[in-house]
Amino acid sequence: MREELARIELDFDRDLAEAAGDPDKVEALRVRVLGRRGTLTALMKGLGALPAEQRRDAGRWVNDLKQRVEERLAGAADLAARAARAAELRVGALDVTLPCRLPEVGSLHPVTHARRDLERIFLEMGYSVERGPEVEDDFHNFQALNLPPDHPARDAADTFYLEGGLLLRTHTSPVQIRTMTTRRPPIRMVCPGRVYRRDWDATHLPMFHQLEALVVDEHISIADLKGTMEAVWSRFFKTKITTRLRPGYFPFVEPGCEYDVSCPRCGGGGCRVCKQSGWLELGGAGMVHPAVFEACGVDPERWTGFAFGLGIDRIAMTRFGIEDLRLLMEGDARFLRQFPV
Repeated sequence: MREELARIELDFDRDLAEAAGDPDKVEALRVRVLGRRGTLTALMKGLGALPAEQRRDAGRWVNDLKQRVEERLAGAADLAARAARAAELRVGALDVTLPCRLPEVGSLHPVTHARRDLERIFLEMGYSVERGPEVEDDFHNFQALNLPPDHPARDAADTFYLEGGLLLRTHTSPVQIRTMTTRRPPIRMVCPGRVYRRDWDATHLPMFHQLEALVVDEHISIADLKGTMEAVWSRFFKTKITTRLRPGYFPFVEPGCEYDVSCPRCGGGGCRVCKQSGWLELGGAGMVHPAVFEACGVDPERWTGFAFGLGIDRIAMTRFGIEDLRLLMEGDARFLRQFPV
């Protein structure tokens, strides 16, 4: 019996040395020696067939060997698990000496560039920047601005109407109404923000950005309007700008006009940007209509004022040489990276 146990232990040690570092081989060896049909298990089951005087010593020898085998198997399994873990770490190792990937630096949208510059210019000129809701009612968006019920701007083909008599504002003029109804003159304010109309092509968007300026004071004239616009656009385009007023009709101003500025690219000489005309059309303007003052509770006999508006998107396109207005809506990072902070 002792000779057979010595042979089993010798074979076990040899096989364990070969299985070192491999968890699967260590487990297979354990099953071969200690499993239900293992070598030592078979010997323990055969102890009952031995004579009584041999059974005690043989049982002790088998149990001693089983304990040694279990201890060696446990140690070998631990070493194999460590070796397997080390191999996994080597495969997915992170080389901390490699240069890191720098995160992409964001950039401001060209419309945001233009809006911030305009706000800064007006703030430096003593204006306040006012905000208002984008979901408006008929009074602030149409009625107080002297837009009659049959005006084309009220048509559902042009305006996004909502439930409860509400709508998405079609211009930022309602902010002027809200300001005049809550603040007494004199007033100098601008109101930038998103507006909504049913348009979608290379030169029109269903959502775009406007900025409107309003001045209400005593003895304001159209000369103040023209001088203010020339000062603003000269600072914005960083070159001397001349303004041209052309007669135009808008229900909320009287007299009303459309205004052009000399092309900042060619200085009025004619180029691709201004279509060889030397002028860029920017928006509408005029003296505030007395009916608008009356709707806001402002005395038109004492106070006068001017207002003018513009599309910030178009100004951004002119400033940065963007040809398709839809590029401003696509959110393409490659496009935006062209306009760093």
